[in-house]
Amino acid sequence: MKYIILIGDGMADRPLKKLGNKTCLQKACIPNMDKIASEGEVGRIRTIPPGFAPGSDVAILSIFGYDPAKYYTGRAPLEAASKKIKLKPDDVAYRCNLVTLKFPKSRTREMAEVEDYSAGHISTKEARALIKTIDNKLGSKEIKFYPGVSYRHLMVWKGGRNNVQSTPPHDITGKKIGTYLPVGDGEDTLNTLMEKSTKILLSHPVNKKRIKQGLKPANSIWLWGQGKKPDMPKFQYKYGLKGALISAVDLVKGIGVYAGFDIINVKGATGYLDTNYLGKAKAALNALKKADIVCLHVEAPDEASHKGDIKEKIKAIENFDLMVVGTVLEGIKKFKKYSILVLPDHSTPLQLMTHTNDAVPFAIYRNYKTDNRAVTAKHFSEDICGMKGIRIFDKGYKLLDYFIRVE
Repeated sequence: MKYIILIGDGMADRPLKKLGNKTCLQKACIPNMDKIASEGEVGRIRTIPPGFAPGSDVAILSIFGYDPAKYYTGRAPLEAASKKIKLKPDDVAYRCNLVTLKFPKSRTREMAEVEDYSAGHISTKEARALIKTIDNKLGSKEIKFYPGVSYRHLMVWKGGRNNVQSTPPHDITGKKIGTYLPVGDGEDTLNTLMEKSTKILLSHPVNKKRIKQGLKPANSIWLWGQGKKPDMPKFQYKYGLKGALISAVDLVKGIGVYAGFDIINVKGATGYLDTNYLGKAKAALNALKKADIVCLHVEAPDEASHKGDIKEKIKAIENFDLMVVGTVLEGIKKFKKYSILVLPDHSTPLQLMTHTNDAVPFAIYRNYKTDNRAVTAKHFSEDICGMKGIRIFDKGYKLLDYFIRVE
């Protein structure tokens, strides 16, 4: 038996007036996901438990069968694992974004606004140079900065504090930072680091060049998503299946590391709209030769949502359907017995440009008959969540049990 999970990050949405009160999923041409929904089984899953901030960290833990209430400790330690950063029990990892802040004249720093949570999706080469300087200037025996990809980086605080409230910068685009700065145990250290970073970054040659080119400068770090190392059982021990994971996002790969999945890196997989969709699908099919279950994650729809770009989100969904879902549907036929699960990890409404805890639809296609009751749908969309008779998983981590144990 072979299993494959296809995750379109942030695909789910809410109806938009510009689309005739339809969602991007409803508007997009997605014949392959429609095929799975119409010939398989559809249902509803709540990947974000009550009390948790909506995000891929919590949602994908749920999809992989791990109860976030037991295993979630924060976003950053998951990303640290993907970078092979070994955290000690007392270490606290923080996500460190490079952001663009807009500073009004003659006003305090607290009145600055988040202009761009990604500093114009700064290149990895530029970002690494900036983070290296930040580590040289602000790092210490207790604090270390680690470069990542584009605007996504990490800070590790040895013996640090994590009882603090922090806010993802992509949630506050266009808002003044004053009411969203870290608050709690350790807030002085965090806010001082962020404030000092601005002076350092503005004088950096990389940013001077970006400004001359008309690009947004990465003029501040933003610390958030903190946590300590989680203690998770390996997926193979938990389910008896050997797993593999394909994603361009450190957060997702980090979950895979803790779960014991083989992490497969695909050339051209960027985590953005230009990602190598086809390469990911082919790599997943190849991985199924040795693995029992493969999880394939595509970030592009979520990135378009954070930008508030309707056309890009529809295009990302259609690319996911054509080059990922379609390729998998055709290529998986070489295996005798298989099951395919397709779903968003969470909803990212365009009008909000951030994640929500809305329930999301899922669809399962099996190439064999089962005795279970199955409800189908003509189209794969958020409308599935309101259908009668569907299978519902309000505890999202239980869907994985159902997916792999139905015969």
